[in-house]
Amino acid sequence: MTLPIKSLYLTPRFFVFLSLLIVGYILAYAIPFLVMFTHFLSFLFLSLVLFELVSIYGNRNALVGIRMTPDRFSNGDHNTVTLHLTNHYPFRVFLEVYDEVPFPFQLREAQWKTNISSGKTETIHYSLRPVKRGDYEFGNIQAYASTFFRIVQKRFSLSKPVVVPVYPSYIQMRKHAFAALSDRLALSGAKKIRKPGHTHEFDTIKEYVVGDDTRTINWKATARRNAIMVNQFQDQKAQNIYCIIDKGRLMKFPFEGMSLLDYAVNASLALSYIAIKKEDKAGMISFSDTMSTVLPADRARNQMEKLMLALYNQKTRYPESNFEILSKYIHTKIHQRSLLILFTNFESIASFRRQIPYLVSLARKHVLVVVFFDNSELNDVLAEDKSDIKSVYTRIIARQYVLDKFLICKELHNYGIYSVLTLPKDLSVNTINMYLDIKRKGVV
Repeated sequence: MTLPIKSLYLTPRFFVFLSLLIVGYILAYAIPFLVMFTHFLSFLFLSLVLFELVSIYGNRNALVGIRMTPDRFSNGDHNTVTLHLTNHYPFRVFLEVYDEVPFPFQLREAQWKTNISSGKTETIHYSLRPVKRGDYEFGNIQAYASTFFRIVQKRFSLSKPVVVPVYPSYIQMRKHAFAALSDRLALSGAKKIRKPGHTHEFDTIKEYVVGDDTRTINWKATARRNAIMVNQFQDQKAQNIYCIIDKGRLMKFPFEGMSLLDYAVNASLALSYIAIKKEDKAGMISFSDTMSTVLPADRARNQMEKLMLALYNQKTRYPESNFEILSKYIHTKIHQRSLLILFTNFESIASFRRQIPYLVSLARKHVLVVVFFDNSELNDVLAEDKSDIKSVYTRIIARQYVLDKFLICKELHNYGIYSVLTLPKDLSVNTINMYLDIKRKGVV
């Protein structure tokens, strides 16, 4: 049996016992009969140390650990990580377990104390919420094993380092898609996303089933058949839906740990998924001071994978966004009338008015929806009830920023451009609702 010093750790109990022995020998100078008693305790202490060393170092592979993670993490969501620890010692082992989570999480709570019977497996679950896309590297699982006495420990470095990519939120994508496409949720009242509407293109008459829109009841057919009949309408299909993401510096602002760009990326993925499920063609464009990524609208089987890979690599840039370049590109490359959903942000009414000519130009040929962000922190400032001079001036400035946002919405409406002013946390729901409203009205 070898005894690698690097894997050997002395516990606090070791130093407590050692301190007691030292105190015993010091007292033995004044009380001679303590000498034999202290010698006995020293022999007992050394025996326990040797016993524990032999026990925990007797089997090199007595402890096995596996970390189970998803193939990819969902950005902005809680992702479950599972640790499986198996004890092959012939006795119960006491463990202190530390998982080396990726540095960006700054997680100090990924540590546990447990004990496992011989031949048994312990399972530990915990969750991680990334707020930024990219690659996250896990290290080893560090497990410190000891016997019942817990005087010394042996360190096991279990599992292997692994890199897990963090992708746009596919969890929210599926959740919103289920809510938008499911009829049953309309009855429970638990759905924030509105039920998909229909165009005025009549398809057929069918018998009513639970979940059908009661506004479509055909009363004449109901009277003839002596059963509730409803009109069924056919959605317009194969329309081009483009999510356009502004990557300028204003999209770098954080909200609950995530940048506005990441919220826009998550909403784009969810909206594109629903559009393809409704047999529309989904594509995406990103830009800042130059054109960045362009994925033509399509509803091919692998389109969602292309969208996810394209959205995965989006990063904010510091120059101011160039809406003129965006306008020229769309006029040159996108000839079919399309629904353009532009995720951007404006810091003031003046900065918005500089972009109005380009937005109006896009709206002449396409249906344009401008999605920008409300600031919840400003609303908190306005709700304060402080009367000192600094607080009064702060509320005046905050009120002006809030007013600018509503003025932007009004001006967009005057130019015939749809707008969505939303808190970042409600972005996906409000954007999907706008898409479904436009589909119902048959605007595109």
